[in-house]
Amino acid sequence: MPKVAYARRRTLLAGAALGGAALLTGCSEDSGPGRPEHSAAAERLRKRSARDSSALLARYDATLAAHPALESRLRPLRAEVARHAEAFGDDRPAASPSGGASDGPAHDAGAPASGPSPQDARSSGPAVPQDERAARSALADAERRLADARTKALLAAPPELARLLASVAAAGAVHAYLLAERAG
Repeated sequence: MPKVAYARRRTLLAGAALGGAALLTGCSEDSGPGRPEHSAAAERLRKRSARDSSALLARYDATLAAHPALESRLRPLRAEVARHAEAFGDDRPAASPSGGASDGPAHDAGAPASGPSPQDARSSGPAVPQDERAARSALADAERRLADARTKALLAAPPELARLLASVAAAGAVHAYLLAERAG
């Protein structure tokens, strides 16, 4: 079976599972006695999710620094990952390989707050394969692993955070699919 067909089937199955989980968690208006929205466990999960999104953002930045030709393909996905980190409460400025400044929420998400230069990202960021296809594949794997981890975390999350996790996990599954797609 071709690898692309397997990836599509897996993405569809993951999306169906996420949709079901989102419906189950989205139907609950009551947090329940054991799952308050602002419990210490919920805050730890939110902070871990913010850190995970920030780490994925650093991987995107390192990949963009190593492979500038991928910018048109990666920039929209990177912008979404920056929004995910922000949604989980990561208040650190989102580094950008372009080094542009942020004007706040209304600015172009493709050019978030200033950060390290491409040379800095290359030297201090995650290791990036030298081959562009392998670099995209590494990003797809990172997106897929994080989406899977977030899907598993849904069961322990209070309703509001579970909805956010489900949404971001679904976006991660789509990112993995788009990254794994054959180039044009």
